Amino acid sequence: MSDLGALLRKAREQRGYTLDDIQEVTKIRKRYLEAIENGEYKVLPGSFYVRAFVKTYAETVGLDAEEVLRLYQKELPKPVAADTVPAEPLARKRRHSSQHRDRWGKVTVTLLMWLFPILIVAIVYVYLQQNMDKTPKEVDNGPLSTDTSTPLPTGSDSPIVSLPPSVTPSQPESPSPSPVTLTLTETRKSVQYYDVLPAGIHKLELEVTGKCWIGIYEKNQSGKNIFQRSFENGDVPQTLSFDLDRPLYVNVGRADNVKISINGVPVDDGDKSGPSKFVFTPAAAE
Repeated sequence: MSDLGALLRKAREQRGYTLDDIQEVTKIRKRYLEAIENGEYKVLPGSFYVRAFVKTYAETVGLDAEEVLRLYQKELPKPVAADTVPAEPLARKRRHSSQHRDRWGKVTVTLLMWLFPILIVAIVYVYLQQNMDKTPKEVDNGPLSTDTSTPLPTGSDSPIVSLPPSVTPSQPESPSPSPVTLTLTETRKSVQYYDVLPAGIHKLELEVTGKCWIGIYEKNQSGKNIFQRSFENGDVPQTLSFDLDRPLYVNVGRADNVKISINGVPVDDGDKSGPSKFVFTPAAAE
């Protein structure tokens, strides 16, 4: 160990510092600090760094850095012109790195210039394909006769025919709801899940007979509120009707005051004074 290294190490130990502490404060690598204490200056990158590291080390442990450098000037390696040689390769390396980045920047711009028109063409192609798929196909069912009336005889001898008064065709009756099959698939967290068959639009009816609260929501990500209301004794009886064409979540505050049915088929709600919750999923919505 050199005299300078012994001095620095003694000052460090008197202050209770470890090499790790000095490294944390000075940001000088621990192996360089050990080399300074052992006098192994060849481990350091150059004589300039030796003096700079020794000065920083001395100031950190409370010594007069200039006095330390003056007293141990003969022990420290003298700076030579060779220490400045690495500056040129460093600058050359920086120029090379800058040129490398510039080259990659040009390549990126070129790729973007080619990809942009390709992207535009792809978007136009997809748009045209979607519109072509939506174009209704023409169906040729043959020529249609526009005159279906029977010609009447002409002339003075033609008999006068009394035409019956026009009859207004009656409106077709709305089809009655098709019978349904309700299948209880599972009960999870006090919610009863029913599958409704067959496919199609069904009628969900709630007959309110007493005081209660009713909430109906779409059973999907949006959870859209379809109906929500509190009924008092003066508001009943009345019947609520909804189209069951998608999964619906039904929450009834008092099941004993509400009767639930789908296309006339009653749903077993337990007829209890507490709440009942259901999810009805029609086959068409699966």
